[in-house]
Amino acid sequence: MGPFFISDRGERWHVVFDGESLGSYSSPMQAADDLASGLTSSLPNGVDTSTLGIPKDLSKWERVPI
Repeated sequence: MGPFFISDRGERWHVVFDGESLGSYSSPMQAADDLASGLTSSLPNGVDTSTLGIPKDLSKWERVPI
């Protein structure tokens, strides 16, 4: 499974996987919480993101410069 990103796209934050948005959020914290809880749009392969051990706490995410 590849990486997930939380990306600022204008005035909204998006959870991004494989170049596709899995949802639009008002804050990066909300995006991380929904991703970790399995509340994002479904992945093409049906994987439940709540089973992947993704942290809700953004301080545990790796920041990638763009």
